[in-house]
Amino acid sequence: MEYKNIIVTKEGDGIAVITLNRPDALNALNAAVAKDLREAAQALNQDDDVNVVIVTGQGRAFAAGADIKELKDANSIGAREWARDLVDSFEVLGRMPKPVIAAVNGLAFGGGCELALACDFILASEKAKFGVPEIKIGVFPGAGGMYRLAKAVGMRMAKELVFVGDPIDAMTAQSIGLVNRVFPADNFLDEVKTLARKIGSMSSITLKLAKQALEEACDSPDPEGVYRDIDALGVVFSTADQKEGMTAFVEKRAPKFVGR
Repeated sequence: MEYKNIIVTKEGDGIAVITLNRPDALNALNAAVAKDLREAAQALNQDDDVNVVIVTGQGRAFAAGADIKELKDANSIGAREWARDLVDSFEVLGRMPKPVIAAVNGLAFGGGCELALACDFILASEKAKFGVPEIKIGVFPGAGGMYRLAKAVGMRMAKELVFVGDPIDAMTAQSIGLVNRVFPADNFLDEVKTLARKIGSMSSITLKLAKQALEEACDSPDPEGVYRDIDALGVVFSTADQKEGMTAFVEKRAPKFVGR
């Protein structure tokens, strides 16, 4: 499928890359981008050849926030509809049962930071910058960023980032738990793909069940939630890949996972 605002490529080894492709607008997010992201995520979710999805940006930005020209004249209802559209797209992407990696190559401000937060984890170029600067134009993050940012870095740090609005560099983002790893800019995407291939070589059914179990554990306030891992593990032991993986370990060979 062809998209106007993004590029979708399949890299082989089970890896697909979604590249935001509005470099002249620093990949600013608008309704058309949201639609493309949603449709691409739905298509890749149904693609059995894809085990891991990478999201990145063309040019010097991952995504430099919302398209203010599209949003500035919105009333309360229009702003809610606009935010809902963006959140729905982020949710389709982030709730894919397949691992989704944000490869932040440059600026990730406002909605761009929210998009990165919607992914399973964030890898950053040393040139990347993160921020939620909306307070400086009289608003605040409204596409899931408040919720996800507080979960990622804790309430006190989230409040500082939102209330002050200043950007932070990649190393600072890593130090507060926003970013998992920082790679050199020269071979950034190659490093991301190497890690993605490592993840993609695992059993796809086990990755799906592990992602589901982790998200349920994170969202549950129930102190008995640790026992849910037992149930989840029981499901894993009903799969062919569990039998193959453990048999291969005993036989000292590489496993041949089949995704079921």
